[in-house]
Amino acid sequence: MINRRLRYIVRDQQPLLMQAADTVQNACEAMRVKHVGSVLVVDEHQRLLGIFTGRDAVKLLAKGKGGRTALANAMTPNPVTLIPEQQAIDALRAMSDGGFRHVPVVEKGRIVGIVSRADFKSEELDRLEEEEALAERIW
Repeated sequence: MINRRLRYIVRDQQPLLMQAADTVQNACEAMRVKHVGSVLVVDEHQRLLGIFTGRDAVKLLAKGKGGRTALANAMTPNPVTLIPEQQAIDALRAMSDGGFRHVPVVEKGRIVGIVSRADFKSEELDRLEEEEALAERIW
């Protein structure tokens, strides 16, 4: 799977999309119901504006802000994205390098899906960590 194109990993997905004016509380409830860890925040034309994750919710609560906060004020704007023709290993590397767990897949401005660390088996994650450790020793 690590060499599979992202197109095939996300082909049956319907990612959770919400508007920037929606609240964190609504986003958290939607994530709970859909059993997902992120929401893609979009404009009225379904173009990606940002991403909101469970980690973002924790950070928000730690700052003393509540569920009525608009996603526009809680999301990570302009997240790293990948295209459908990239491979799963590219997604894993992007997540590892960026310290995040979700990467939207976008083609010509249209959201195709989202890849998360949960999409990969532990053996694949172990392989990536081994490759990174080897690369660090070489360089």
